[in-house]
Amino acid sequence: MNQVHILTEENNSVLSQFIAEIRDVEIQKDRMRFRRNLERAGELFAYEISKTLAYKKTEITTPLGVSDEQLIQEQPVLVTILRAGLPLHQGLLNYLDHADNGYISAYRKHHKDGTFDIELEYLACPSLEGRTVILCDPMLASGSSMVLAYKALLSKGKPKHCHVVSLIGSSEGLEYTKKNLPENATIWLGALDHEMTAQSYIVPGLGDAGDLAFGTKE
Repeated sequence: MNQVHILTEENNSVLSQFIAEIRDVEIQKDRMRFRRNLERAGELFAYEISKTLAYKKTEITTPLGVSDEQLIQEQPVLVTILRAGLPLHQGLLNYLDHADNGYISAYRKHHKDGTFDIELEYLACPSLEGRTVILCDPMLASGSSMVLAYKALLSKGKPKHCHVVSLIGSSEGLEYTKKNLPENATIWLGALDHEMTAQSYIVPGLGDAGDLAFGTKE
């Protein structure tokens, strides 16, 4: 069974402050602060995930001698869903700064009846065979984008473990993701909301993360 971590429910930390500011409609008017808070949240996720990685003892030469240090044994691959995932991805990369990186483009193709499909158009990624993957997107709404992104990544090889990272998830999206990802997946959420609109927007959520970070699109 997938492991699930909801960080704001496990421990009180500064992440709650970041999420509060990210949700706040007044603070959201400052795009730079919105992006930076997503980035800082990504840094905290990276720190927590780093505790689960394998390490090896390595000799480091200092100006005065040799020190035995524990270094990450194998670097993960950080993958994000464009465009909303970029600030969160940057936060992960700030801490896991030797990691390889991959990018997937995904968007909602809306229909006249109000429904939509998730379309994937672009994938740039190294081989994932036997690697640890960290797949991030700020919002885990219906879960469809995350699951489709994971399935697309399998064209690059089968990971030994996948960490899915979202700042805010819905209860429905979490259950869908758990059912459709393999057991060697861990889901990391900052917070879990329990409502979702008919258009698959999380309530109370934060709005459209991509638009708030980078501006509206036509």
